[in-house]
Amino acid sequence: MTVEDSPDTATPVRSRRRKPAEPGRQDWSSWPHYDGAAAGFRGYWYPVTWSSQITGKPLPFTICGERIALIRDNGTAYALHNRCPHRGVPLSEGNQQFPGTVSCPYHGWTFDLPTGRLAAVITDGPGCRLTGKLGVRTYPVEERLGMVWVYIPIADEEPHPIDSQLPEELVGNAFVMGGRIEPRGGNWRFACENGFDEGHAKYLHRTALWRLFKPMPTWNITRIVPRGRWIFRVQDEVHWDAEFPGVGRWTNKRWWKMQPPKETFNIGNTGKADQIDPTIEAQEFPGFASLSMPGVLRIAYPKFIHYEFYVPVDEGNHRYVGVMVNFTEGWDTVRFYAKYLGAIRWLFHGQFSGQDAWMVDVTDAPPEKLYRPDISLTAWRNLSEEEYGKKLAAVDGASTSTSAPAPAPAPAPAPEKKA
Repeated sequence: MTVEDSPDTATPVRSRRRKPAEPGRQDWSSWPHYDGAAAGFRGYWYPVTWSSQITGKPLPFTICGERIALIRDNGTAYALHNRCPHRGVPLSEGNQQFPGTVSCPYHGWTFDLPTGRLAAVITDGPGCRLTGKLGVRTYPVEERLGMVWVYIPIADEEPHPIDSQLPEELVGNAFVMGGRIEPRGGNWRFACENGFDEGHAKYLHRTALWRLFKPMPTWNITRIVPRGRWIFRVQDEVHWDAEFPGVGRWTNKRWWKMQPPKETFNIGNTGKADQIDPTIEAQEFPGFASLSMPGVLRIAYPKFIHYEFYVPVDEGNHRYVGVMVNFTEGWDTVRFYAKYLGAIRWLFHGQFSGQDAWMVDVTDAPPEKLYRPDISLTAWRNLSEEEYGKKLAAVDGASTSTSAPAPAPAPAPAPEKKA
């Protein structure tokens, strides 16, 4: 064989094959506001921690990428930007040297809690020229549901009333509540989508102790119904088992579990209830799972409602706020707390919810290839895109209208002279 005939020196032939296109959606460009909200949607109230945790010792938190120090003075909670402008030391490392203030631990720069204004510089004496000329940003704070809520502004707008953002049934009705707040890994959007996701509960949670004696459907036919600021997941068909061609039969039913109902249901996720709590029934929810901005999940059961608030920390972390509400009062609250603390808290807000935390932490999207049940995800993204677009327009309109004085009205034309 000559050198020219050697296959190692033959002229390569360029393949005409094209690289196959990647399956599914490669980005979230269809939802630009949602895509840009990796660190959260600004312009909303977020629950941060239990009210009992905020005392005269400042504590650090991060919300929507904003470093915040929370502190209580004379019964009122305050939120300040957690950075002293002098050398960048966190104010949460400091303490109170004077009533109504917090002092940086490094040089004693002291800030007024309501306004954030620099009120004194201990190490520069009473005549410090910086006093009153500098300050740190403050954030609106409210307390609801036994928690401290902080408003993260888009610009410098006034916050909307917090009650307008809470689930309506929690405003004006007596209830008792138990819950869990904890830091979790994973982006807040993955947590929110997981909560409203139609498909995962049937499979991921099939091993949860919370569902030990209750069957879960194998697959459903659902649709999304908007009502007010919420979107609801409505079940039209519920299938408890199925034969998969070429694979076999699959079911969540077991001999030790309750027998599933034959009819379709939309309160709770394991069957039709004989009796529903009057307050819950009065809401006339079209479906048991609903979602609203900025990421508030509501799961309606016959006797209680479970809520989840997904609080953005940064692109890779969020705070999970899960609460269970019973619309009862009096001695019935004692029974609720006994049941919640004795079992529900570690079964439901612990092991069951821990399965969600596991999936959220390992989710990596986009790219993604969605399937039929993901109508719940796309409906949520569409809702957030529309609602946040309206919010941005409203804030921009308000800032435009107040940025400059309105033009003076044109003078009235002089009356015509009579001939």
